[in-house]
Amino acid sequence: MQYNFDEVVDRRNTGSLKWDGKENELPMWVADMDFKTAPEVIEALKSRVEHGVFGYNDVTEDWYQAIISWWERRHGLSIEKESLIFTTGVVPAISSIVRKITTVGENVVVQTPVYNIFFNSIVNNGRNVLENRLVYDGESYSIDFEDLEKKLSDQQTTMMILCNPHNPVGKIWDKETLARIGELCHKYHVVVVSDEIHCDLTDPGHSYVPFASVSECCANNSITCMAPTKAFNIAGLQTAAVMIPNKQLHHKVWRGLNTDEVAEPNSFAVAATVAAFTKGEAWLDELRQYLYENKQMVREFISKELLEVKVVPSDATYLLWLDCQSISLFSETLTEFIYDNTGLRLCSGDSYGKSGNGFLRMNVACPRELLLDGLERLKKGVMAYQEWAVNQC
Repeated sequence: MQYNFDEVVDRRNTGSLKWDGKENELPMWVADMDFKTAPEVIEALKSRVEHGVFGYNDVTEDWYQAIISWWERRHGLSIEKESLIFTTGVVPAISSIVRKITTVGENVVVQTPVYNIFFNSIVNNGRNVLENRLVYDGESYSIDFEDLEKKLSDQQTTMMILCNPHNPVGKIWDKETLARIGELCHKYHVVVVSDEIHCDLTDPGHSYVPFASVSECCANNSITCMAPTKAFNIAGLQTAAVMIPNKQLHHKVWRGLNTDEVAEPNSFAVAATVAAFTKGEAWLDELRQYLYENKQMVREFISKELLEVKVVPSDATYLLWLDCQSISLFSETLTEFIYDNTGLRLCSGDSYGKSGNGFLRMNVACPRELLLDGLERLKKGVMAYQEWAVNQC
């Protein structure tokens, strides 16, 4: 490999949300990676720092062209420059969009278990969460379309937030599935907000389908949220974009983002995005291979050492969804027990909706040395929990 993903970077005492915890803590929860970003991005940031002036910033032409070229080349999606709007992050954008496009008391559909911050964007703005629970057959997840249509047909339902690819289950939705979602949302006048922040983190040999690429119906009734932040590990630079082909919808979103003051870049956001999407391709492809091998390592370890745990099949993201239902149906209790006894910090499945109870989410985007440490801690924690549970009987 050209790039060294085995390097362990000490992130403690850097103001890190993930790492500034207890000394023995091994955090494998929040979705950022423990790798340095691409050297090409670092060089672009160094150049910007050396300029020395950090006044107010504007979005440059090369920002638009970098995004347009990347999505055309990597994902087969043609994007018009006029459809793009800079924003400081996918979550701020979603919250702003919820406020602008829906009304207090209306319903927003999400497909649970799903990224927990969606709930905050909905509930904190006075809207109602309407869950279309994904169907889990003990191996993989699928959509209950009968239930989805019922939720979309409710006259109080005005928006659906789609996670594509899906976090936390790592599912890549195929074209037929997305088309069916698009047709139902169009039928019932429900706007689709497609969070595609994990789209560049598919396993080698797998690609995702942009929701807006599926049909005119999907494109004209959707808002796509995209960013280099997950794939290039630059979330702290606060840089993202929304893409809205429909001009009327575009204007509303533009007004909302500007009203909420989340449509202006800081001094590093544009430079990092341009470098990532114009010079970071080789780095990203090596990263994807490394992440795939990490995921395989976890699957092999668990299949040999933790027979009661199942790793849900995943073709995207660096997050693994662990089925621990045969050990405990109470994710929070299990998560806290593992943390208290080993220092391994994972995400409790119930934070992604009630259907996530009995599951844990594990972030495997780290050097192998840390991953192996995490797996041994997981084994120790699960075995200790099982012994403790027996003693409670």
